[in-house]
Amino acid sequence: MKQNLSLVCFFLLGLWTAGCQKKVSETKVSERPEEELGFKLSVGSYSFKNFTFLESLAKMDSCNLQYTEGFPGHVLGGDLPGKLDYRMDDETREKLLAILNEKGLRMAAYGVITPKTETGWDSLFQFAAKMGVETISSEPSPEQIPYIAAMCDKYGINVAIHNHPAPSRYWHPDSVLAVLEGQSSRIGAAADVGHWMRSGLDPVECLKKLEGRLLHFHLKDLNEIGVREAHDVLWGQGAANIPGIVEEIKRQRFSGIVSAEYEYNWDNNTQDIAQCVEFFRREL
Repeated sequence: MKQNLSLVCFFLLGLWTAGCQKKVSETKVSERPEEELGFKLSVGSYSFKNFTFLESLAKMDSCNLQYTEGFPGHVLGGDLPGKLDYRMDDETREKLLAILNEKGLRMAAYGVITPKTETGWDSLFQFAAKMGVETISSEPSPEQIPYIAAMCDKYGINVAIHNHPAPSRYWHPDSVLAVLEGQSSRIGAAADVGHWMRSGLDPVECLKKLEGRLLHFHLKDLNEIGVREAHDVLWGQGAANIPGIVEEIKRQRFSGIVSAEYEYNWDNNTQDIAQCVEFFRREL
């Protein structure tokens, strides 16, 4: 009898534990509704460039973000020497990865970075693979594209072509599509919404043009369109039409990484980014 009672208690305890775990899991998902839609929300560490990379991890965590896009020029900080350079020595890289793992955070994207040689690209892909990077944002020359595409397939890592404002090479979606024709699906577009706005382009129309090739986002909202000096504002308070962008992301069933950027109020922008993230998630 006592043995049967023990088995019943053990069974009930197992059900209670599983229920608690399910509740915690559901809570985490509900806090990050983008994951239910199949994509990740991160923050570009460049937004925290006035602080060290290690300091930026605490800031992103306070914004309820688990992922970051590492800026290659970011000073590491702490007892880690140098910058977030893909050529860092193995010891530094391993220590950095251990810190990320301990905090439950991940560098899911890396860039903007464009090695000049094939050897450089080899080193970059090796670094990305060891760090768990899913997507590299870059502005490669058209001549580099075939080699990069082959490396993407080899490592299972995406490369997303980033757009700076006109007159840069990839300022318009058409110029990105031209170099992607016939290439691996693992090389596509990194949509920098703010730079499209500075070039006088409608972000939603640009996203529609790139349908099927969107791999990555640098998402921001600016106070004006068509003005190179326009600056970041809280999402939904600028000219970007963030609700329209969200609807287009959902319509296309986007499955990459959205990197939140806020390149303004540099020394005190953590709360700004947190508010942007909250607004974005409410729109989902």
